[in-house]
Amino acid sequence: MVMKVYSPEFKADAVALYHSDPDLTIVQAARDLGINPETLRNWIRADRARADSPTKNTKDTPVSKATKEELEAELAALRKENAALRKDNATLATERDILRKATKFFAAEMSSRLCGES
Repeated sequence: MVMKVYSPEFKADAVALYHSDPDLTIVQAARDLGINPETLRNWIRADRARADSPTKNTKDTPVSKATKEELEAELAALRKENAALRKDNATLATERDILRKATKFFAAEMSSRLCGES
């Protein structure tokens, strides 16, 4: 079996995908990405090892000194955006359901026409 070589970006994205959803298992994430679960598990371990590495100097990283008002404004903006996205998601789900019903209806109609013409 030939070993596949994945780009560092793909590996980082795969690890980020796994960490983005607390309910997502390694097996589910690997299946979604089309990779072996053990491969993803190794990438996650390597990412944790890099994060825990003592060579990482936290003193050099810039720290944001946002004020309470700035943080509250950002939180309000994010909540507003989240509400808008939820509304859009509901609209898209409704449209999708309508299209599915229409597809079934027209497929049944076409089937009956084809059977009737024979």
